[in-house]
Amino acid sequence: MSRFLSSALLGAALMVPLVINPAAVRAEDKNYHDKGHNDDHTWNKNEDQAYRVWVKQNHRKYRTFDALPDADRESYWAWRHDHSDAVLNINIH
Repeated sequence: MSRFLSSALLGAALMVPLVINPAAVRAEDKNYHDKGHNDDHTWNKNEDQAYRVWVKQNHRKYRTFDALPDADRESYWAWRHDHSDAVLNINIH
């Protein structure tokens, strides 16, 4: 019984940071380099929303950005430079 209790307490202690701060579990934002404009972009919630608009406007099937060929990524970044969060009505929190 003592071993079980020790394991349970250890497990609970390891879970406390996840309960207190669930954002800590969230994956880190990913950075991408835009070759055409020679700048960097952080992939976050807003960027994902913009990407989904681009997918819809270009009549494409949704694929993760990582799965796109380089030419499609460059096409997205070119489009994105002309479509700010304000233009796309993306709420920034």
